[in-house]
Formats: sequence, structure tokens, C-alpha cells
Amino acid sequence: MTSSTSVYSVDKLIEQARQLAADFKKMTGKPLPGVSNEIAEHDAAKFLRLELSEDRSDGYDATRELGVGPKKVQIKARTIFNDNYRGQRLGQLKLDKDWDSVVLVLMNEDYQAFEIYEATRDDIFDNLKDNSSRMKRGAMSVAKFRNIATLVWTKEDGLDTSAWRE
Repeated sequence: MTSSTSVYSVDKLIEQARQLAADFKKMTGKPLPGVSNEIAEHDAAKFLRLELSEDRSDGYDATRELGVGPKKVQIKARTIFNDNYRGQRLGQLKLDKDWDSVVLVLMNEDYQAFEIYEATRDDIFDNLKDNSSRMKRGAMSVAKFRNIATLVWTKEDGLDTSAWRE
């Protein structure tokens, strides 16, 4: 008899999590805690060709082993339910850890990724240095992140590897 872990693929489980999270939001009006980050990490790894890290305590969630671009990547998620980015915030950035870039996976109300942005460590620190309280908290709005980051993937066009070329 096979174990239950071999019955399901991770892709299938992520699709079920998307559906469950979307249904939960529609029924309760609240997002299902913790699910969007797991979905975003899966999508970022798949669409940007990243390798998810086993140990996340070093301050990054994934690495880019092949090709160009930043190597150690933090992954953030934001689900946009009403096309309004106003007031939306990124999760806390781990400013004291060793990482090269932050990826933001934007998802629609069905928890489907529609855009992925990437900002380098330098771009983020340059933006935060003018505000010491935000710098201490590692806080940034989605709108600000989109302004300083590069759009590297869209649902319509896929991965744009030219975004990382010097």
C-alpha cells in the first residue's frame, strides 16, 4: 500500500488550497490565515525558477541557482480582493538577514498569481533609509514596492528574464 504523501502532488494540493482559501473568503469575508504565503512561495518557485529553501531562518525563502538575477530571495504575498492597492502592506521585511532581493506575488480573489515583482536589496534600503521608523520595522506598502520593483512575471506573458540583465 502506498503512503498518503505519494497520492497527492504538491501542485494538486496547492490548487486545492487555492480553492479552499477562495471559498473561505467568500463564505466568511475573511482570508484563511497563512495560506496565501504558501501558495505564493509555490508560485514564485514555479514561475521564476527558484529553489525553495528548507531552512527559512537565514532570512530568505528561496534561491535562484541558474541564470542571472539576485540569488537569495525573500518571498512575500498579497491577495488583492478589490483592485485597490491602497492601504495594502507587505509582510515585514527581514532587513537584518542576508538576502539579495524580495519578490512580491500578487494574487487575485481566487488566489491565482497575476503579477510578480522583484526589488533588489539596494532598492529597498535606498527607499527605506529616508524613514527610520519604517526602516526599523521593515515596513513598506504594496504601492511603494511596485514603484521601486521590476515586474518580472505576468499571467499573460510569463517570465521576463531580461528584467535581471545588467
